[in-house]
This record gives sequence, structure tokens and C-alpha cells, in this order.
Amino acid sequence: MNTTELNDTQRAAQAQFSRQSTRYGKGHILENVADVEEAAQFLVLPSPTARVLDVACGAGHTGLYFAGQGHTVTCADLSPAMLQRVREAAAERGLTVETREHPAESMPYADESFDLVTCRVAPHHFSVPAAFVREVERVLAPGGWFLLIDGTVPDENPEAAAWLNRLEKLRDPSHVELYSPSQWRTWCEAAGLRVERSWLRLKMQPDLQWYFDTAATTPENRAAVLEMIRTASPETRAAYDLREEGGKTTWQWPMLSLVARR
Repeated sequence: MNTTELNDTQRAAQAQFSRQSTRYGKGHILENVADVEEAAQFLVLPSPTARVLDVACGAGHTGLYFAGQGHTVTCADLSPAMLQRVREAAAERGLTVETREHPAESMPYADESFDLVTCRVAPHHFSVPAAFVREVERVLAPGGWFLLIDGTVPDENPEAAAWLNRLEKLRDPSHVELYSPSQWRTWCEAAGLRVERSWLRLKMQPDLQWYFDTAATTPENRAAVLEMIRTASPETRAAYDLREEGGKTTWQWPMLSLVARR
């Protein structure tokens, strides 16, 4: 892939995740695919070897889950280093997946190429999420499924939404925005995807030091995040169950799971 074809947001994500790719394999919180297993029970795939595309796959945890179920999987990402992590993990587990390097907003596949498109904990880095959803609809076969899992912000609490997005941007400058459930539904419906089911669950974040180290947050930004936590309003603290106990900061990150169909 020619990096000159990427926009600034895509280049920032590519650089960030290539630099930090080794952080996203074994031991990362995304290695636990219980949320994928939960969502998969609502998918009715056309065969035991359905065609699956995992977009912005990172270290490949989601795509490898479906490969382990016997499906034919393509793992796609902007970062060549991340795709190398996928190949290494697949080889270690005796699985076969195809890897492709491209942005989420522009997919190099023919129309109706896949039975399922997945994207997990990545769209908050995308430059144009609506374009991504349109591409999902294009590459899905009729009756195909879209599974989205990502962090989200409350529809009804703009202050808490702005707080979390600012904090995430400080931690990782390649962050763009976490979107509300209603915004994802709007994008899906506009693209011609019917939302079959969506739900929220709270995900406890690891300790703050892990959170910083995973993204290689600068010392200046770490200090700014700590100040944001110290001065967070009671409403924001309640929205994320933000607590500081025994010298440790904990919070619950709202996660959206959404299943839609073409």
C-alpha cells in the first residue's frame, strides 16, 4: 500500500500501531474474546466456512477467533507490523488467514465478497466512519452480517462524552472520537444496513500505568490525563464509575456491541 494515498488521520494510526504492535498480542485485554463469542451467537452465517473480513484487525484476536471456528478469514489493517503479529499468532495456533493492508474507508474487494464483516475496538481511530460503514455494506453479500464492537459515549451526557474523548486523545494522539450508539445506528441505516441488535456492557480498564504504556503516552500527556481525572465532575465520575482507591485509578469503559445485516 502506498502511504501517500492515506490521509493524515490514517497515517497517524498506521504509525502509532506499527510502533506499538507488540503491545497488542498476548496479555492485551483484547485477547479475551468473550465479547466476540457473545455477539457471535446472534449471527446466522450461510455455511460453516463463511467468508469473514476483520477490518482494522490489530493483532488479529477477532479474526483468529472466527478462523478457529472454521471460517475463511481475511484480516485487514493499516499497519504492516500489526499484520505481521497476526501471521505469527496464526502460525502459532495452526490457523490459516489471509492478511491485507488497507484503510477501513477504502476496501480493495469486489462487491458482495463477504458473509460477515467485523470491526472491534478500532473505529474510534477512523477518519470517516460513515465511509467505512458504506464500504461494509458494499462488500457484504445480500443477507450478510456486520459486527461492530467499540468503546462508546453516552447519548444523553455530552459533558461525559467530551471528557472521555479528550482524555483518549491525550493518551493516544491517533484517537479521533468515540461515538454514541445512536450515531452508529444512524450510519448503519443510512448505508442500507438494518440494525438487528445492539447492547452496552461495561469493561473495567486495567491500571493507569498499563493504559499509558500501551500507547506510549508522553510524560506531558500523562500529567494532563491525571489532572483531568483529578478534576472530573461528579457527573463524569458517575458515568464511568471513575474511582481512586488505594493509590490506584479505576474506571469502567462503556462498550457498544452492534449486529447489523444487509
